[in-house]
Amino acid sequence: MLRSMYSGISGMKNFQSKLDVLGNNIANVNTYGFKKGRTTFKDLVSQQISGASAPNGGRGGVNPKQVGLGSQLSTIDTIHTQGSLQTTGRPLDLSLSGDGYFLVTDGTNEYYTRAGNFYLDQAGTLVNSDGMKVLDSDQATITIPPEAESFSIGSDGSVTYILDGELNEDQQQIGIAKFANNGGLEKAGGNLYQATTNSGAPEITTAGLEGAGDIVAGTLEMSNVDLSEEFTEMIVAQRGFQANTRIITTSDEILQELVNLKR
Repeated sequence: MLRSMYSGISGMKNFQSKLDVLGNNIANVNTYGFKKGRTTFKDLVSQQISGASAPNGGRGGVNPKQVGLGSQLSTIDTIHTQGSLQTTGRPLDLSLSGDGYFLVTDGTNEYYTRAGNFYLDQAGTLVNSDGMKVLDSDQATITIPPEAESFSIGSDGSVTYILDGELNEDQQQIGIAKFANNGGLEKAGGNLYQATTNSGAPEITTAGLEGAGDIVAGTLEMSNVDLSEEFTEMIVAQRGFQANTRIITTSDEILQELVNLKR
């Protein structure tokens, strides 16, 4: 069988994966805190037809002759670049301008997120949209008494509130997690990430310290998906897929000609 046919099949599979990633990016173009994916490829093994030879006597050297056997998926990266900040005016909408992630927990596991649309439950505990509790720099839950007259969150993550006409003394600070390798984080769904062996253990700090970004209250970080870039990549993936199907079609026509030699 022709090697070009199997090369074409491998190319089709890779461009299918690329289209899957592009489709997910476009579907999350308006998802708060979403970080887009990127697909890269690499070539498969090459079949050696003849090896290289060094110059010898009056004859010069000869380069190796190899036939590539297709391509394979290299990486599916998560691009952790900053998304634009959208003003909402809601005091519990928080965004990070810079590096870092908010910490949330479901009581068993700890997760990390860039989506800062937070809420207060009946007990005054700061939670995300799924009810996971937001943690402070000591990895404890953050509580604002329901009877508080007003509250505010500073750029350093400090939570202050007025109770019985007095400013609270015991300030809590929203915790920020930093990682040695953001690209090593694993998506857990629901705008959440989990630490992996390649992301490194989280370094818990506060906003504005040790390289962590500042908290901007009243704003939300939008997705970093650029639709114009995604559509351009979609065209490239579509044409690449079509070109690989043409390779398979041409290889099939050649095989048909071979079959037709004997009639």
